[in-house]
Order: sequence, then structure tokens, then C-alpha cells
Amino acid sequence: MTLGLGRTRSVALSGLDGTLVEVESHIAQGLPAFIVGGLPDAACAQAGERVKAAASTAGTPVPPHRVTVNLSPASIPKRGSGFDLAIAVAVLAAAGVLPREAVQDVVHLGELGLDGRLRGVRGVLPAVLGAQRRGVRHVVVPEENVAEAQLVDGIAVHAASGLAEVIGWYREAADGGVLPLAPRRPADAPVDRVPVDLADVVGQDTARTALELAATGGHHLLLSGPPGVGKTMLAERLVTVLPPLTREEALEVHAVRSLVAPVGEVTALDRTPPFVAPHHTTTEAALTGGGSGTIVPGAVSQAHRGVLFLDEAPEFRTGVLQTLRQPLESGEVVIARSRQAVRYPARFLLVLAANPCPCGRRFGKAVDCTCSARELRSYGGRLSGPLMDRVDLQVQVAPVRPAALGEGSGEPSAEVAARVRAAREVQAERWSEGGWGLNGLVPGHVLRRAPYRLARATTAVVDRALDHGRLTLRGYDRVLRVAWSAADLAGRTVPTHEDLALGLSLRRGEDVAA
Repeated sequence: MTLGLGRTRSVALSGLDGTLVEVESHIAQGLPAFIVGGLPDAACAQAGERVKAAASTAGTPVPPHRVTVNLSPASIPKRGSGFDLAIAVAVLAAAGVLPREAVQDVVHLGELGLDGRLRGVRGVLPAVLGAQRRGVRHVVVPEENVAEAQLVDGIAVHAASGLAEVIGWYREAADGGVLPLAPRRPADAPVDRVPVDLADVVGQDTARTALELAATGGHHLLLSGPPGVGKTMLAERLVTVLPPLTREEALEVHAVRSLVAPVGEVTALDRTPPFVAPHHTTTEAALTGGGSGTIVPGAVSQAHRGVLFLDEAPEFRTGVLQTLRQPLESGEVVIARSRQAVRYPARFLLVLAANPCPCGRRFGKAVDCTCSARELRSYGGRLSGPLMDRVDLQVQVAPVRPAALGEGSGEPSAEVAARVRAAREVQAERWSEGGWGLNGLVPGHVLRRAPYRLARATTAVVDRALDHGRLTLRGYDRVLRVAWSAADLAGRTVPTHEDLALGLSLRRGEDVAA
């Protein structure tokens, strides 16, 4: 063996951002030791024992000398066992077992078993995306992760079952061979889903109108009503009228899934917007992300580009609900720790569902309601204030009348989705210079100034509401956004007085004509 210095590459993740890591290994004469430096966490620092056992099993034991591994840049935390393969390759290159030139520009990802097997790890998709953006052209991954790695264009993916296989590849490369490519798998394989359609919803014309407006402009929605009226059905069918994700959006969504889903679950791009419905007992960390060790994305990031549905919203703890305010405004979650601040995307469509009271029977004449005045105040207060000021559409969902049962099925999702898609195309063209894309994302001051400022006669109804204190300025701006969405759905270039009245009625939770 020729002892010296070996180098290869891996990727360290901070949120979805991948930093290219140079894995350096130096072997020198001295007492046997295996040191991993460069801010490794506990799992990464233990790589030495796994590498030594795996290399010995593969027939190429690590020399009994002082082995020093540095993960550069050393100022960035390195987490998890995904650096095992890169450390093993760098050490064997330093020992002269592998050709040093052949391994130094290849990214290696994966955990090593003591028997030399290569095991899958989470986060391979964002890691490969980060490597590709920084000019890497070859990546070696475990067989479990090959499908998600192949979702990234412009990078050659090599799938290995164990360390011995990787050693054999590089030895052949030294004699003029090349690393074998993994068999290509379909990137857009169909995904089995339970078929749901908006036509399943009976009646509820006002709620359907609000749902269509929410999908059109990206407006947040509250559905309030007694149990059994169809609130959950409506929320679950919102994704059926949203436009399918673009390839770039789908990659971003699946990159988040790669960090939290079981290893090997991300195998193909699903263009359907995600639908995430956490239980009301969820914690702040589970909703917005966090963790004491590895910082993982929460439900708001898993719902990125899709729908976050909070059923029984008043049953969520107040502190949990209040954590939604920042991502609703900024479209991202920032989780601060002593060494770094991790960012995850969180541009989701929020749908809240609530009963009228704890017992759920406070509707109509409310003769069956058993809730005390104190219980009513406490229950309603959990959804008041700054959070509800960010919800554009607040709809009272009433029980279905018997007459509606004979009216036949409602409008199917396909027809509604076609209108939504056409209205979104109009928005994309209108807001192309600002880069907002949707009416729900446009800053209020833009809508209140030329050339988008509406005539006084058109805005009179919301001007009065603002003047009398029934609307905040944020609420005023949100009514304007809903009015622009209503106009886009109707094919109008400018909102009318009726569009403003519709937006104001829906914000107040009043019933409107479909």
C-alpha cells in the first residue's frame, strides 16, 4: 500500500440546500486511530468503526495507522450516516487501494453496514440536486435511492449494493473502464390514489364558490359548520381543482418528502399537489419543523405547493396555531439553532375546518347545544385575532337541505379545474414583472396604486367597512385580492362592485349566491 492523501466528495444538507463537501483522508505512520473532523454529529463521527469493518469484509482492510478524515468546509455541520461511503472511498484512496484521480470528482452517498452492504439514506434527492447545481456529473448512491437520484437531470447515477462493488468499479476504471450506469427508471410513473371528485359534494354552493376562489388565487379558507355537512369532503377535493405541479415544483415537493419519508419511498414525480392533514394533537415542531438533533421539515413544509388542512382547528393548541402566522406571510419556515438557521419552503394553501361550538350543535336555533358561555368564548377565541386576519375566505357551511339531494351531482372537478387553470394563466401574465404569480401573493400597496387601483365607486363597499372599523388594512387588501380572483374566473379584466361585495361577504362568513 502507498500511504498518503485521498479525496472524494459528498453533500451536506441545510434545509433543502446542499453544500458540496470535500472528504479528505490522510494516513500517516503512528498508533492506530480513526479521527473524523469537520463538525460531524454523533452518527457521522461513528463512521470510522463502520468503515473499518466494511473495508475488512470487502477484503481491503484499513491500514493500522493514524487515519485522519476532514469534512471540508469544516464550519458546516455534517449530520447522519450518509457520509460513510465517501469516507470509506477517501480512506481507501489514501491507502492506494483506489485510484485517487478517479474518485476525487465523484459524489458518494450512503450508509455502510458492518458487512459492507450499502444502505439507503434520507435526503438523497436534495443532495443530488445540490451536487448537480454545483457542476458534479457523477454520483454513487445505494440501490434503494437510485430512483429518486435519477429524478435529477444532467447527472450520471451509479447504484451500488456494497463497498466491494464500488471498489471493483474503481479498479476497472484505473484500467480504462467506466463506472456502470444504473438502469433508468420511469420518472413520471402513475401514482395510485383514491379517486375523489368535487361532484361528490351535494349542494353547498357558497362553499364550492369559495373553494374555487381559493384554488384560483391562493386564498386561505375557513369552513365553519356543524359536523357532517361536508367540510372535510370539500377540503380533500381542493387538490383536484388545483393545476398540476410543474417539474421544478414537483422536484421541490419531493425533495421535502425525501427528508421525512421512509427510505426508498420517493421513486417517481407525482405532479398532484400534496395534501397534508395533521391531527389536532400535533406539536409546534411537528407542524412547522424542528427537532433536537437533525432539523426536519414539519407539516407546513410537507404541504408546500399544496394544501394544509387543519380539521377541528379550534382543538389545536393556541401556540401551535400561532406558529402558522410567519409561514403564511413569508412562504418559508426559518428554524434557528446556535450554529445555523435552517430554511424550508412553506408556500401552502391553508384550509381550516371548525365546528360552531365544542359540542357541534350550535346552529339554527341551537336548542340542542349544551355548551356554556365560557366554553363558547374559549372555543371561538382560539381562531380569532392575527391568524384569522390572514384567512381571506370564511364560509359558514350549513346542513344540506333535503331538496338538494334530488338535484343530482355537482359540477365535476375537471370543469372547475379548467376555469382555475385559465384564471391562473391570466394572473401569471399580469404579475409576471413582480414575480408574484397569484393574486393571493400580491402586496396590498400594489393593488391600491396605479395602474391597479380601482375606482372609488367600485371600492365603496370595502371603503365603508374599513372606515367603520369592520376591516383592518390587511383585511382590506385581502378583499381586493379575492375580487381580482373573482374577476379572473369570470373573464373580466377589472373587478366590479359585485366582485368586491363577494369578497367582503366571504370574508365576513356571510352566505352568497353561487
